[in-house]
Amino acid sequence: MGTIYTCTMNLAIDLFIETEQLLPQVVNRTLDDEIQANGKGVNVSLILKMLGIPSTALGFSGGFTGKYIEDFLSEKHIKTDFVAVNGMTRINVFTQVNEENKEYKLVNQGPAISPENVERLLAKIKTLVPGDFLCVSGSLPKGVQPTVLIEISKICQEREVKLIIDSSYKEVRECLQYRPYLIKPNEDELATLFDVATIAPEDYQKYGQMLIAEGAQNVLLSLGSEGGIFFNEATCLIANAPKGKVVNTACAGDSLLGTFIAGMVRKEEVSHTLKRSIAAGSSTAFKKGLTDFLDILELEAQIHVHRKEVHK
Repeated sequence: MGTIYTCTMNLAIDLFIETEQLLPQVVNRTLDDEIQANGKGVNVSLILKMLGIPSTALGFSGGFTGKYIEDFLSEKHIKTDFVAVNGMTRINVFTQVNEENKEYKLVNQGPAISPENVERLLAKIKTLVPGDFLCVSGSLPKGVQPTVLIEISKICQEREVKLIIDSSYKEVRECLQYRPYLIKPNEDELATLFDVATIAPEDYQKYGQMLIAEGAQNVLLSLGSEGGIFFNEATCLIANAPKGKVVNTACAGDSLLGTFIAGMVRKEEVSHTLKRSIAAGSSTAFKKGLTDFLDILELEAQIHVHRKEVHK
C-alpha cells in the first residue's frame, strides 16, 4: 500500500455552538460549544486514523490557529507537512438553533497565499511516488486559482499517484483528462460540473457515467439524507441513508470520503465500503463532531445497497 496524503489548502478551526434561540441585538447564551481542528482533508486524515490507516496532511498553515491544528494532529499521531504562510488560518462558526431546528454556517475566507507558496506546495506533491494516494479536498484560499487542481491532476498522472478530488469548482471537470482515481461531488456540484441548474435523481446515473466516460476512474456521488451512489465503468451501486436527528452537516461528507478511501485502500468489497461510508457520514451528521464509529453497525442495518445495470 502506498502512502496516503491529504491536502487541505484552506485549513480551519471550526467552532460548533448549540443555542436554544438566536436573536438579534441581545446576548444569546449558548447551551454547548466545541472547538475542532478542521478542513476537509484534515477530517479525512482523522477518519483514516480512527480506522487504523496512517496519512500525512499537506496544505497551508498560518499563525497561532494554524499551529493549533498542527499540534492537534500531532497529538493524534498524524504527520503534517504544511507550507507556513503569513496571516491566520481561519476560524469558522457553525450554530445549531434548536427552536428553529436550523444550522447557521459562517465560513471565513482564510489567509492570502502567495504564488511562491503555491509552488512550494506543488513541489511537495512532486515528491510523491507511484502507488501513493493524494486526497485534495475543500475550498481554495485567496491567491490560489482553481486551475491549481488541473496542475495537481497532471502531476499525479505523471507520477502515477492515485488522486482523489473533493472540491466544488467547475475546473474539476478539466481534471478528468488526467484520470483521477476518484472524485466525490454532491448533487449540487454535479450540476455545476455540467453547467445545469439542477439534476433530477433519475438522471444521476447518466451524469455519473458521463464523468467516467470523460476520464474519472471512480465517482462517489454524495446525496446527504438521500444516501449515495458509486459509479465506475462496470458498476453502479445505489444506497439510502439511515434516519436520525441531524446536528451538524459540516463534516459528514468528509467522514463518508475518509471511510470510503479506507475501504478502497484495503481493497474491500465496494458495496460493503459504500454502506459503511454512508453510515459514517450519517453518524457524523448526528453528532457535534466527527463520528466515533460506535453507532456504525446500528446505522448500517438501516442501509440497503442495490446494483443497477450499467449501460455502456
